[in-house]
Amino acid sequence: MKIGKLGRVACLAALAAAATIYASSAVFADTLGSIRSSMSIRLAYRDDAPPFSVGGGAALPKGFIVDLCRAVAVDLARQMGVAQLKVVYVPVTAANRFDAIRQGKADILCEATSETLARRKLVDFSIPTFADGASLMIRSGGPQSLQGFAGLKVGVLGGTTTEKTLRNSLKADGINATVMLAKTHAEGLQMLESGAVAGYFADRAILQYLQLNSSAPEKLAVADNYLTVELYALGLPLGDQNFRLAVDTALSHIYRSGDIGKIFRGSFGAGAEPSGMLRTLYLVSGLQD
Repeated sequence: MKIGKLGRVACLAALAAAATIYASSAVFADTLGSIRSSMSIRLAYRDDAPPFSVGGGAALPKGFIVDLCRAVAVDLARQMGVAQLKVVYVPVTAANRFDAIRQGKADILCEATSETLARRKLVDFSIPTFADGASLMIRSGGPQSLQGFAGLKVGVLGGTTTEKTLRNSLKADGINATVMLAKTHAEGLQMLESGAVAGYFADRAILQYLQLNSSAPEKLAVADNYLTVELYALGLPLGDQNFRLAVDTALSHIYRSGDIGKIFRGSFGAGAEPSGMLRTLYLVSGLQD
């Protein structure tokens, strides 16, 4: 069968496109090899996602997911048969966090990342690391439900699944509320405390942390109910099955050994214990060798 000139051009274009796709995915083809070569691992963290991921200023970043990632790095070193890996911290924002993984600037995304089908098109995910859900924080005497925000302003961190959930919930219930976007959770708290918004919408664990660390926690309240339930997971390079297996192996060891409880108390307080839902999550998520 003869292929005309236009056909040959089309074939060459298709091959070039395929080569481009392969080249872009090949960047992430051997994350473990890159880690072994550099003897270092790059952990992406956010400054504004307490108690999961917080910048440490002059000190190291901290938070539950960051501490969990450090434990993962220790286990990865064990799997590789090396003494230790140097940890390099890569600051990211809610807007560029997935780009940091996709562009090969970081190896693991260590913050409060909810796994969704849409995000699976961008990055791979580890086994779950936390279970939480969206809720509301209000000033004392404020609206107790979304219906109470009709005609009012409600804040949320922009570019997150919680923003999408809030907008969808308001639309579904026919509530005419104005959504105000915050750049950071700290800014969202300031908006609420100043009265710029009547409520702030975020994951409940984050809201509880913000309340406890506010200037007047007794003047704020977090709703008891969850408006959503979401699973957090570590974001990983797309298509690198070997690296994902290594990270899942590390997390499974941490869960099954009971070390997850120590990490939890280190971030949430000496007397804190994972909820029944979290204990079940770690019990069923930790895979056998």
